[in-house]
Amino acid sequence: MNLKLIFSTFLALVAFAANSVLCRLALVQNDSGALIDPASFTLVRLVSGALMLCVLCLFYRDKNSTPAVKTRLQQAWLSGSWPSALALFVYALGFSYAYVSLATGIGALILFGAVQITLILLSFINGHRMKWLEWLGLAVAFSGFVYLVLPTLSTPSAIGFVLMALAGIAWGIYTWHGKKVTKPLFATASNFVRTLPLLLIVLVCVGFQLDITLKGFWLAVASGSIMSGLGYAIWYAVLAHMSASVAAVLQLLVPIIATLGGVIFANESVTLHLILASAAVLGGVLIVLVGKRK
Repeated sequence: MNLKLIFSTFLALVAFAANSVLCRLALVQNDSGALIDPASFTLVRLVSGALMLCVLCLFYRDKNSTPAVKTRLQQAWLSGSWPSALALFVYALGFSYAYVSLATGIGALILFGAVQITLILLSFINGHRMKWLEWLGLAVAFSGFVYLVLPTLSTPSAIGFVLMALAGIAWGIYTWHGKKVTKPLFATASNFVRTLPLLLIVLVCVGFQLDITLKGFWLAVASGSIMSGLGYAIWYAVLAHMSASVAAVLQLLVPIIATLGGVIFANESVTLHLILASAAVLGGVLIVLVGKRK
């Protein structure tokens, strides 16, 4: 990987970690209830992401760009796909509802475990055979991740487990589709816009009953427009330069980054447990990257 690719990948992973923090702040129950309900959070998140990405598409310029707004919007629309949009929708909705009934640690474990399994299975089905060093790195990284969340694990609810597993599978599929796009910004914008008709299903299911506070609304906007919209566009841009197995393992860095963010921004203490878990995950990722190069 060159420095630009490394930096872009790091930005995408930081956006994923920050997105998790925003989701938890908005959806977790406290004495006065949650700041926003899961359906509303998903709706605001996807709509704000779609608006932000459409604006960026209008201002985006490269050597093949066309000045005509209508033509640019047509190019953006054709860059996405309905299967990717459906995967994005299932991920966003499942993630929001699952975190209502799951503890943070077990939810993250289910989500990223499902992502790992999905990407590795898709890679295997399509003919990629992982080298022994890649398998070793995957095992080390996943073990470090389990060790990180182990103290916070609690028995999950059945529906929460199913919803988070579906979200992880959907995100794995969305990531897999991203390896095939040539215009990542346009493709991400198109996928977000294509989720909007699907939101009508959610509104009908909840009887158009939405519970939104002002703070919850802005948390969802930040999650959708910045952390999801921009973060996913950057992620799509870097996916073309890595294998599915590498993409799967790199996403294990997200909970590490989120935990470090808690240390920096929430005055949480640095513990030996955190250091050992971080070392295992980072070491596993390094082994996978070395194995891939060999």
